[in-house]
Amino acid sequence: MNVLVFAPHPDDAAISCGGTIAKLAKKNSITIVYMTSGGSGSISVSEKKLAKLRKEEAKKAAKILGVKKTIFLGEPDGFLEFNRKTRQKVISLIRKEKPGLIFAPYENDRHSDHKTTAKLVLDSVWKASGPWHKAAGKKPWRTQSVLMYETWTPIQEPEHFEDISKLISKKARAINCFKSQIKDINYAEAAKGLNRFRGIMSGLGDFCECFEVKES
Repeated sequence: MNVLVFAPHPDDAAISCGGTIAKLAKKNSITIVYMTSGGSGSISVSEKKLAKLRKEEAKKAAKILGVKKTIFLGEPDGFLEFNRKTRQKVISLIRKEKPGLIFAPYENDRHSDHKTTAKLVLDSVWKASGPWHKAAGKKPWRTQSVLMYETWTPIQEPEHFEDISKLISKKARAINCFKSQIKDINYAEAAKGLNRFRGIMSGLGDFCECFEVKES
């Protein structure tokens, strides 16, 4: 099965669902789509320099998780828009990659780029499945499942859980590839804490990632 993971910023895939990605990568083809450059993630490094650095960090993290294909759309960090251009990009990707499963951010996440990515994905999944938007690809594609992950804002009513207990160390290594970001915030420990909470409260494992399920 082909799996598409839409990440608003270069580190979001590893932080939010890195364990699940590593789990699925053993038997499936995973592609991570990075919506923005991540160039605004520092006040001490120029946007151009940071965007280049974060791209390399993302590639290293993806490799650790077992992901062989990465796509960088290069939209402006912090200013991702829901417009004709971005919608067409996402519809085209879905029709081209033909995913059976898509991951996207929780639509109630507090970060605007996360909210916009969620809106883009949910809108595009529907549009990609119908006989519309010829410019985005001539053959419609219906994705079977869409799972929304948590990053900045915990999901209020999670519906799907993945036990990542055996992969939590690999997930931490992937997150720690983002040296430009973890110097300010210890994302690996934050993710580990949330995953531990989800594991204990669900009773499904020592560490779990959880998701909201959306109908495609």
